[in-house]
Amino acid sequence: MKRVSWFVMLGILMILMLAGCGEKTQEDVLEDLGTTLEDLSGYKAKATMQLETGNEPQTYDVEVWYQKEGFYRVVLNNKEKDQSQIILRNDDGVFVLTPALNKSFRFQSDWPKTTSQSYLYESLVADILTDQERTFSQDEEHYLFETATNYQNKNLNKQQIYLNKKDLTPARVEILDAEQSPLVTLNFTEFEKNASFNDVDFEMEQNMTGAQLSEPTLAEPSGEMEIYVPLYVPDGTSSGESKEVETEDGTSYVQQYTGENSFTLIQKQTDVVPASTTSTTINEGQPVDLGFTIGVQTEDATMWSHNGIDFYLASTDLDAEEMANIARSVYGTLEK
Repeated sequence: MKRVSWFVMLGILMILMLAGCGEKTQEDVLEDLGTTLEDLSGYKAKATMQLETGNEPQTYDVEVWYQKEGFYRVVLNNKEKDQSQIILRNDDGVFVLTPALNKSFRFQSDWPKTTSQSYLYESLVADILTDQERTFSQDEEHYLFETATNYQNKNLNKQQIYLNKKDLTPARVEILDAEQSPLVTLNFTEFEKNASFNDVDFEMEQNMTGAQLSEPTLAEPSGEMEIYVPLYVPDGTSSGESKEVETEDGTSYVQQYTGENSFTLIQKQTDVVPASTTSTTINEGQPVDLGFTIGVQTEDATMWSHNGIDFYLASTDLDAEEMANIARSVYGTLEK
């Protein structure tokens, strides 16, 4: 009996030792994530992003620079159209730059704190740490968390975040709709922790000029403008009067939608702004992810440029989310 007891005790001791050296628990990983985020002075990351939120898939190369003081530089380059946009945050505010058009918007905003951001590591970690109903699993190379989201597009209900076991850096993010189908997929290709930066790396002028050296300013558009219409219209709203309006800036096409949730959509051919023009300042606004481009959203309007056209969507009846939903659907064309 003593010999049997000894072997039993030895077996239990070995099991406990193996368990102590085995896979980490969810609590272990959460604690490590909190420490990693606290110790992180900044990072540089690259990823490929695939979006299925419009009429056809869009693929972007994404580059993110982050410095702990709250400085951000996010470059989104559309691989098919070879055009880029830059989101900057520095001491002067938040900027959305479109170098090919020499256009920039500047506003005072809490971005990116107000919503989830799939390409920002600290945003992903925050979503993991704050969701008390998250799920956790792991394979040989990754920890996988599924969490709730707070994206501007409310069709993005859940996200699956894959972290590398070796250093807890992001490997892959899938953002899912209500049917668990991925609408946005990011694959991270590079991630450098505690990266170093130069003083000018987050300055607006430096980024605009630098981007234009690799992406020349577009020529003025020529030919007849193609007219776009929203494929999504809120319930109780229908298409009303449409007309062309001549202004000092050229011809604008104005579409009015009337009913319970009325709105007006204005579009005109994009003007390439002279190099000496300063940025447009908006006191209250937010960058808004429209899938095919980054727009600018205020309390009663959403503005964006796409396919050589400037769009302006205005309404006093609709909230910001509904206006963004309409804007994301503006890819149907009108036969003239």
